[in-house]
Amino acid sequence: MTAQIHPSARISKLADIELSVRGSKLIVEAGAQIDSFVKIKFAGGDGDIRIGENTYLNSCCVLYSGHGITIGDNVLVAANCTLASTNHEYKDRNKPIRLQGFRPSKGGIVIENDVWIGANSVILDGTHIANGCIVSAQSVVRGHLLEAGIYGGNPAQLIKKR
Repeated sequence: MTAQIHPSARISKLADIELSVRGSKLIVEAGAQIDSFVKIKFAGGDGDIRIGENTYLNSCCVLYSGHGITIGDNVLVAANCTLASTNHEYKDRNKPIRLQGFRPSKGGIVIENDVWIGANSVILDGTHIANGCIVSAQSVVRGHLLEAGIYGGNPAQLIKKR
């Protein structure tokens, strides 16, 4: 794994960051914080993970690199969130799912700047969260969220604009 971690970034000694065997990169920008028990796993694809400036990943979040995760600046990700930019293949019923590999990319995950993701939310492959969005707790997100929208639910729906 190639890791580019800015000297001012703070990563808890209790965070669990696995190594990539595919050459994927972890980029942690200035002022970013990765709290205790955050799991970063390079699995399901060859995408990179970028964590922007002054972004905070709270305890017990899990990031699967899959087809790539880009998190912008000044993003707050509350506790127990999962960012999964990959999906298992399952089409061949004669073969166990665990042996079928992974599905093609739906575009990875892109989270722009000044976003707040509430606790226990799940962000799936193919998600693009625009600037200034809020995602309420326990939401399941896939698709494009419009700028400054407040979203919630399973699946996440626009509740109102900020």
